[in-house]
Amino acid sequence: MTKQWLVMESERNQARSPYRTRIAGIGRHLPPTRLTTADLMASTAHTTHVDLERLTGIHERRVSVGDEDSLSLATAAALDCLRHAGRAGADVEVVINCSITKFRGGLTHWLEPTTSIAIAEAIGAHGAMTFDVSNACAGMLTGVSILNNWIRQGVVKNGLVVSGEYISQVSRNAAKHVHTILSKELASLTVGDAGAAMLLERATPDSGSITVAGFTTIADHSRLCLAYPTGDDPGARMFTDSRGIHKVAIADTPILLEEVLETAGLALHDIDHVVTHQTSARAIRKGMAELTAKFGDAPVHDAVITVDRYGNTASTTHTVALVEEFEAHRIQPGETVALVALASGLEIGVVLFNPDKELLDSYGNDH
Repeated sequence: MTKQWLVMESERNQARSPYRTRIAGIGRHLPPTRLTTADLMASTAHTTHVDLERLTGIHERRVSVGDEDSLSLATAAALDCLRHAGRAGADVEVVINCSITKFRGGLTHWLEPTTSIAIAEAIGAHGAMTFDVSNACAGMLTGVSILNNWIRQGVVKNGLVVSGEYISQVSRNAAKHVHTILSKELASLTVGDAGAAMLLERATPDSGSITVAGFTTIADHSRLCLAYPTGDDPGARMFTDSRGIHKVAIADTPILLEEVLETAGLALHDIDHVVTHQTSARAIRKGMAELTAKFGDAPVHDAVITVDRYGNTASTTHTVALVEEFEAHRIQPGETVALVALASGLEIGVVLFNPDKELLDSYGNDH
């Protein structure tokens, strides 16, 4: 199997990257409507005998009932992010949209004009460079990696990475077709809707920063999860080999993580907080247990779990979880946070960063 590693802040490009990048703000927006797993499973067309809440740990998720779409979720999150950062939209140099879904005005999928252009106009970033990136559920962290590189190399001083995932339609579609626990649409019943945004800017000497970002794509497994329009169902349907994805992710994540930690000069126990892609509580706990067993080491705290309240919100999951941790005062200035992306493709990514006091104080923390 061929692997192509891309470590964004390796020793070989340090000399060409004189700056550092800090996370200046993060924001999220959640639809007000809560859909419990019990209510969702009661809506299935067939008697499944599947206890989805016990299987995944998901009690409820937020969903749009037509009142929100990809653009409105992303725009609201971007404005929330700017408010926390104390920045104006006019100051933003780059807007990168990273959503899988690009629905506007219902379930109409827009490719042109791009969603990033629409977000930039909505937040007042009229002079910003804009473009869209699609990389499944690793989309936002891919955008962070690109923008981090640009800031470090002096191409820009700041930028906004944003996503709005109106993805719950795949869950409504799956409810019509799932028969048993072996159904390839079972994972579709775990999703929820959310908007998320991260503002990155050039770091100061005393601020926190992104220390390393590493990604790899293992294309051999690209067909383990596929989503596309089919039949008369609106939006799309998603077909997933959940066990297959989990198996290869557990096999290949340690390789990339080891390379990222080596680049950063860290061991696993130097990581204070781990935020993984939020698929299911059981999968996160099992994955972390297997990871620590392979390393013979463990992070300081257990992996962050928010999937029980919000479901799998695709590319926005890491930011949705980070806001939760910031508001609960569970992360302190200078601690090391690992964001771990596991996405269809198979895409694996790790971003390490240290939040600073200015960032955390904007979420009501008192340090």
